[in-house]
Amino acid sequence: MEQSDFLKENRVIVQSLRMLPIIDSLEDHLVTGLISLCKLSHFYEGENIFEEDGYDQHIYFLLTGKVKIVKKGMEIATLSSTGDVFGEMCIIDAGARSASVYAVEESNCLKMDISYVDRLPAKERDTLLYIIYRVFSEMLSKRLRHTTEDLIKAKEEIARLKGGA
Repeated sequence: MEQSDFLKENRVIVQSLRMLPIIDSLEDHLVTGLISLCKLSHFYEGENIFEEDGYDQHIYFLLTGKVKIVKKGMEIATLSSTGDVFGEMCIIDAGARSASVYAVEESNCLKMDISYVDRLPAKERDTLLYIIYRVFSEMLSKRLRHTTEDLIKAKEEIARLKGGA
């Protein structure tokens, strides 16, 4: 992994972050506050980004590349869209990482250290936390809908196999 220092105000970085769906509606000063919590991280194909059951305070926003999420050795999802978020669950519940994440190909991520949010001015901190948690709730709702559909399909397949046995 290669990683930058914490990002500073930079018009080029601010504009490139505007391509991320969760950032495109923020005012520039909020984006500047947000990037001050982030580092750019480059991961090589096959590299472990973080390990299941580990602890840290990082959220990742995929910029380029593809990553896979692995739980107990089983691949459960692949993320490849700019702006895809991963690593958020341990931030929400303060628990251990629920899965491991690996780079499927060379990948670039914005790595946010959520523990630094408290360093922001109160108004910016509250606004960013609101946005982050709103995005989390929308994202988790979509993932839950997808998981529910997968569960229904699996149950239908099990019932079909039992009925045909």
